[in-house]
Amino acid sequence: MSLLVALPFLIPMVAGSVSLLAWPSRRAQRAIAVVGTAGQLIAAVVLLVVVWNDGIQVLAAGAWPAPYGITLATDLLSALMVLMTGITGFAAALYSLPTISSRMERNGYYPLMHMLLAGVAGVFLTTDLFNLYVWFEILLLASFALLAMGQERAQMAGALKYVVLNLFSSAMFLSALGLLYGLAGTLNMADLAVKLPALDDGGRVTLVSMLFMLAFSIKAASFPLFFWLPASYHTAPVAVSALFAGLLTKVGVYSLYRTFTLVFTEDVPWTHGWLQVSAGFTMVVGALGALAQTDIRRTFAFLHVSQIGYMLMGLALFTPIALAAGVFYFAHHIIMKSNLFFLSGVIYRLGGSYRRDELGGLWTARPWLSLVFLVPALSLCGIPPLSGFWGKLLIVRAGVDAGSGWLLAAVLVTSVLTLLAVMRIWADVFWKAAPQDRPVRRAPLPVMLWVVTVGLAAGTLWIGFTVEPLWALAERASAQLLDPSAYIEAVLSPELP
Repeated sequence: MSLLVALPFLIPMVAGSVSLLAWPSRRAQRAIAVVGTAGQLIAAVVLLVVVWNDGIQVLAAGAWPAPYGITLATDLLSALMVLMTGITGFAAALYSLPTISSRMERNGYYPLMHMLLAGVAGVFLTTDLFNLYVWFEILLLASFALLAMGQERAQMAGALKYVVLNLFSSAMFLSALGLLYGLAGTLNMADLAVKLPALDDGGRVTLVSMLFMLAFSIKAASFPLFFWLPASYHTAPVAVSALFAGLLTKVGVYSLYRTFTLVFTEDVPWTHGWLQVSAGFTMVVGALGALAQTDIRRTFAFLHVSQIGYMLMGLALFTPIALAAGVFYFAHHIIMKSNLFFLSGVIYRLGGSYRRDELGGLWTARPWLSLVFLVPALSLCGIPPLSGFWGKLLIVRAGVDAGSGWLLAAVLVTSVLTLLAVMRIWADVFWKAAPQDRPVRRAPLPVMLWVVTVGLAAGTLWIGFTVEPLWALAERASAQLLDPSAYIEAVLSPELP
């Protein structure tokens, strides 16, 4: 079963290669996209079931043991993140069929999408910080190409801002890798967890850890270096924006969770104290930015930044319930936020604009679409009994237990601001009458748009109404993060063939 660990990135790599071979045929590329993403999703489901039943799974490539070889491992957190990658990738592939232009398809859209999905899955499965850097660069290359593919002025400007800051993050990451290797002589995270506590050089280890924190925080779009996200996400095609919203910032947040529960845990008051500051400001500043927008996709982009703060808060408080709440929020947010971007594309298709002041009348013209929109929108605001309510409730409970009053105040302020931003979209886009010069289009929507948006809304409802399965998984994942001994033993002492 160890080969199963590699399938979530092997499948999109193979699918991308086959898609390149099928370059002359758009129909073949579309079919490969659906089959490839479905295969990744199936492999992710099986992997999560195996990890849940049998524990941490490890694959030592070439039978070389860690820390000398390339080792892949998946615990419950990484298995859940791979599952979310599969869900988002499959939804984006289906949504792309009626929405991506033929020019983008001829320019390599589907191979790049597979490359991106492979890079994201690789981030979640690697056990080595240098390989983590390599996977980051793979997904950065693919994401930059997808952003710039439209070749419009706004897309090129957004892509430039995105790639410049992320290249700066990558340079910082690479520098931190060199310093860390000089200190410990290894970059395997399990091996580092064993060797770093034995070093009599806590000051330099803490300094290096802050470099990693800054590099990963940029990729996570947390305060203060978050501005690349709202400057770029709204410029891409909707399927790309939704894919990015679901996955790209999560690789940064996941990397923070992995390294600051496994590798850098010797100076928790200092490192996690800074994470608390970042979490609080990320929540509030993102929500304030959303209120200043008229473009609905830019509004969702700023709210996306704000929501990153909740996940960072789970890590920053560093208690069992806080980490579990953060893991729960991962799953809820990926499904909900991807769907909001998908729905923004449907709104544009019907109203011809992304500006809420140029839209209106959707409640009268498309009541079912309005109800579908309400599910992720109200979940984003934390309205019970949707998934966002439980996520925020768990985060608040963790804050109360930790006695972090100012972070609780940030959560409260952010929730109110988020509700205001979402209700403004609802009032302008759905409730008010359609403008005289821009009536709602009456043409039927493609079936795939309904399949994706209704399916993800159903996922949000399922999480909200059946909280226990995901919460049980989050609690077990939290326990593994707080006590990484099983992960360390599995990685350093795998069963080699």
